Amino acid sequence: MNEEQNYEADANSGELIEGDFDDIDFAALADAVTDEERTEMLRSSLADFDLSEEDLELLNVETPLEFAEHFENPPVVAIVGRPNVGKSALVNRIIGRREAVVEDVPGVTRDRVSYSAQWQGRKFTLVDTGGWEPDAKGIDRSVALQSEVALELCDAVLFVVDARIGATATDERVVQLLRRTKKPVFLVANKVDDAVLEPEAAVLWSLGLGEPHPVSALHGRGVADLLDALMQKLPKESAVAVPKAGGPRRVALLGRPNVGKSSLLNKAAGEERAVVSDLAGTTRDPIDEQVEIAGRIWTFVDTAGIRRRVHMTKGADFYASLRTATALEKAEVAVVLLDVTEPISDQDLRIIDLVLESGRALVLAFNKWDLLDDERRRYLEREIEQDLSHVDWAPRVNISARTGRHLEKLVPALELALESWDTRIPTAKFNAFLAELVQEHPHPLRGGKQPRVLFGTQVSNRPPTFVLFTTGFLDPQYRRFMQRRLRERYGFEGSPLVVNMRIREKTPRGRR
Repeated sequence: MNEEQNYEADANSGELIEGDFDDIDFAALADAVTDEERTEMLRSSLADFDLSEEDLELLNVETPLEFAEHFENPPVVAIVGRPNVGKSALVNRIIGRREAVVEDVPGVTRDRVSYSAQWQGRKFTLVDTGGWEPDAKGIDRSVALQSEVALELCDAVLFVVDARIGATATDERVVQLLRRTKKPVFLVANKVDDAVLEPEAAVLWSLGLGEPHPVSALHGRGVADLLDALMQKLPKESAVAVPKAGGPRRVALLGRPNVGKSSLLNKAAGEERAVVSDLAGTTRDPIDEQVEIAGRIWTFVDTAGIRRRVHMTKGADFYASLRTATALEKAEVAVVLLDVTEPISDQDLRIIDLVLESGRALVLAFNKWDLLDDERRRYLEREIEQDLSHVDWAPRVNISARTGRHLEKLVPALELALESWDTRIPTAKFNAFLAELVQEHPHPLRGGKQPRVLFGTQVSNRPPTFVLFTTGFLDPQYRRFMQRRLRERYGFEGSPLVVNMRIREKTPRGRR
């Protein structure tokens, strides 16, 4: 028997003792009144207890807050240039926070990454790209292709050049590419930290892209003037971005490095959207992409592989780990990819725990299923039973991100998890459930006392969060037992449940 089953037997053996509510015949009450009437009686009985203003507010909650859905189609600005000219530093300066990975080595940014930005009340999307180099091979060629795609999917371009080095042969090749776009191009002469260096920026007139804009992304010098000029040419709405009408649900792709997250994103998007390499940790920036699977539109976020210990990582990988957690916070449901060809590791379990702590819906995707043999399958089944028993409520799908096998099965799993995540149980039904549960399985005696559940309510969804007003502390085992019964009654497949307690004492008669 598992822990909850043992506890159920313990609860059944609990002896009822005399208490404040023993004069209430719950069985007779259930037959005589409706759920709503019983709930009001229980709610009114709380007037005898010492309740705070916050308690009273919770008791009146009937409709949990939903995420707001906005329809916006802001213009898109792509930042391009050869490696290590300061593109990501300029992104951070424009958006006003350290979001893009910056490191004093070329090639830190590898994928095209979108950020929301604003200037003088106007919103726009800023797309950071990897360094563009002609005739690049291997992973560098993939990076260059991302920059070329970014040019196709933007409304204006910021072409960044290192003013201290001047125009190089690579810069001139980029200029040839930019001239074919027929979109507004702003030549940004970066690393002009003071007026003494401005003549070096003027030399860049030779590129034939018009007036260079001298800036210092590191210090912020000249960036405001650059943005003022950009706003004059930027359209009010994007002519190329895909509108987000209908609010596609946000899905975070999580997993340890090289588990196949980027391959899954590319297969779902039908294009080389994220850089894929056998080198672990290729993705360092989260990417947002709208994809269609089995007729449904989703916003997928491909995140950097989470390393073993955040505090042990350095430089770009350190900030990538932090932003992975941020991407999860912005998502609604997480798909945790597990490599079936390798044993379930502590890293996998820590990532799952991260999802549980964030309160996001959860789907487990067992990737590389096409490579699974019979012997490994037997070990995998035991690992799932032993290591993943605490998330046995999460939908599981077996896929191959490389081939696209069973990718369509993600859709019903995601829909089920999100439906559970959104679920709202009316207060009357929840209290009827509590009354039935407590009557069948009362909390066992602890120190000669038996805590009572006075009233319960769901205070929010996303994830479903419940508050129980009790006369004493409920054992963690009993709360897990209640959660298991909640799942048996209402499903909640794919969603974590939160059960909080508020222990309250009766108000002394002199204070009533």
